[in-house]
Amino acid sequence: MRTRKEVIEFCMSLKQVYEDYPFHDSNWTLMRHEMNKKTFAFIFERNGHIWVNIKCDPEWILVWRETYDSVVPAFHMNKKYWNSIILDGSVPDEDIKRMIGESYDLIQAGIRRQK
Repeated sequence: MRTRKEVIEFCMSLKQVYEDYPFHDSNWTLMRHEMNKKTFAFIFERNGHIWVNIKCDPEWILVWRETYDSVVPAFHMNKKYWNSIILDGSVPDEDIKRMIGESYDLIQAGIRRQK
């Protein structure tokens, strides 16, 4: 997975998701859950690569950063809860999808508590 389109397509395969561009800047794509409007993936281009900011369980945040050089503290986000995945080809697709899926699950937790 190396392109914005691939990330968006994967995110859209999850339930009740929509694509948003709230910053009036086409470089930033946000993937949100329809029920609570929370964002689970910020997709943008930086330094010649697509980056994806994803929410992460604090217990796993350092594991991902230590496993892959291209998983770094999130650009423009709280580094305690968010990582950036730099899509330079060094992180296997299955791990990118896992991290995005975990981010999606974390923002969905609030929906379950509201019911």
